[in-house]
Amino acid sequence: MQEIKCPHCGKVFQVDESGYAGIVQQVRDNEFHKELERREAELREKTDASVKIARMEQEKISAEEIQRKDARIAEMDKEIEALKAKLRGAETETRLAVSEAISEKEKELADKALSITELEGKLESKAAESELREKSLKDQYESALKMKDEQIEYYKDFKARQSTKMVGESLEQHCQNQFNQIRMTAFPKAYFEKDNDARTGSKGDFIFRESSDDGTEFISIMFEMKNEMDETATKHKNEDFFKELDKDRREKNCEYAVLVTLLEADNDLYNNGIVDVSYKYEKMYVIRPQFFIPMITLLRNAALNSLKYQRELQVVKNQQLDILHFEENMNTFKTAFAKNYDLASRKFEDAINEIDKSIRQLEKVKEALTSSERNLRLANDKAQDLSIKKLTKNAPSVKEMFDELDK
Repeated sequence: MQEIKCPHCGKVFQVDESGYAGIVQQVRDNEFHKELERREAELREKTDASVKIARMEQEKISAEEIQRKDARIAEMDKEIEALKAKLRGAETETRLAVSEAISEKEKELADKALSITELEGKLESKAAESELREKSLKDQYESALKMKDEQIEYYKDFKARQSTKMVGESLEQHCQNQFNQIRMTAFPKAYFEKDNDARTGSKGDFIFRESSDDGTEFISIMFEMKNEMDETATKHKNEDFFKELDKDRREKNCEYAVLVTLLEADNDLYNNGIVDVSYKYEKMYVIRPQFFIPMITLLRNAALNSLKYQRELQVVKNQQLDILHFEENMNTFKTAFAKNYDLASRKFEDAINEIDKSIRQLEKVKEALTSSERNLRLANDKAQDLSIKKLTKNAPSVKEMFDELDK
């Protein structure tokens, strides 16, 4: 198929080779004949008009002009010659116009042919580019396949040369060595250490954590490494370890869980890249050892993008915590104040009661003092009224003694 773009309107359409040749021939023949017929029609119209004019002029010749027939005929001959000259000029113009039209059409066809040639060149270039890209992808695929086969052979040979215990330990050491090789350049502030905390009854293999400059932790990963000898009688599956890994992730307060595994070596699900198993356990992934560093980088970069929102969330949490502390402090103050108020109220009531008792006691004392004062006043009155005459009223002998004393 050929793709043709009109140089005037810009419309693009597709034709095959035979269709294209037919279009070119049809355009060339039709345009030429149309232009030729138009020019011939114009020439015939001009000629007919001239002849008609000549005939009208002949019909108008009056009888008086018969004697001048010869002269007029001569004039007509001149006019005829002039008309013939005009006709020859018109024929020349027609030929020139037809030649120009043909040249223009040939130029348009040449432009179209050039455009088609350019399109063909572009198509050939794109085809070559596509072929090169396809070859490059094929080479990359073959290279990746070869690398994959080499890695499989390496791990098979690696496992065959070690005991079952050493296989698992060597996979952990392999991952740790991979991380330590780029630690200072890629993760200078990250924490990556063995999980040695078994207080909850189980532990993972490694924990990765990283925090921002302000101390906000934005990524944490619990890693579990699993491998076994090919000759092992009881073959484990990767999903056998999902539940325990999820438990370790939650107990150690990690955001992600990653199982680095060489189990199920022939399973295409785990051989094609990173496998997301969060449909069973939240934020859990299964990878082969070659994806260990890319997995950390992928999760870390995603977490860095969300660090801003984590900081904003932390600010909100801190504000909520401040509000909670404020409410706790207020409640503590209200409780202490209420307790002190209750104690003070009871003491105040006790003091009021004691005052009331004191007042009642003082009232009694007042009454006693008032009674005593009345008695003293009566006694004083009696003392003021006391005389020897009264004292000796019923004691004649004492009266005589006082009388003697007076003498």
